[in-house]
Amino acid sequence: MEAFDAASLRETLAGNVVLSVGSHRTPDAEAFAHLAEAERVKVFSQLAELHRHKIKLADEILVINVGGYIGETTRSEIEFARSLGKLVCYSEDPALPTPRVHANL
Repeated sequence: MEAFDAASLRETLAGNVVLSVGSHRTPDAEAFAHLAEAERVKVFSQLAELHRHKIKLADEILVINVGGYIGETTRSEIEFARSLGKLVCYSEDPALPTPRVHANL
């Protein structure tokens, strides 16, 4: 998805360290469809743990919510970030309480 590439480049050029998803070119469900169910569950669990670790390391998170879309997994990551007191920014103004739109986008 072009929005991830654009945001990553923009943030990098602004001098920010970018911790992003492993791959945004293929949805996880599609990328791991070839795995048996038990293995897929294990991989998704490992990815979730890695994403939480990245959120812990971050000063803020930037949600790439093209067209206002925020999936279930991303919503849980937003709540996790907020529980840690992290600033949550959005590429587009979401329909969430007290949204913040990232100034660089």
